[in-house]
Amino acid sequence: MRVVVSITRKDGLSDPEGATTAKALRQLGYPVGEVHFGRTITLEVDAADAAAARAAATDMCTRLLANPVIEDFTVFVSEGEAVR
Repeated sequence: MRVVVSITRKDGLSDPEGATTAKALRQLGYPVGEVHFGRTITLEVDAADAAAARAAATDMCTRLLANPVIEDFTVFVSEGEAVR
């Protein structure tokens, strides 16, 4: 089962890369407010169903993939076509 995990900084924490990028985009004339950086991880999980895949990915995030002190994560499960 294809699982996509989106990991972002927790609300209220500084995002220096996002702030620098937002400033540069405004200087180039783009009408942007805040910019936030994160990362996306795509996993192929062997699971019986979507619930089991979601549970496995959530466990992976809490144990290894995300830093729970400074990051939040969202798990997306696709039973059909690959998520891009």
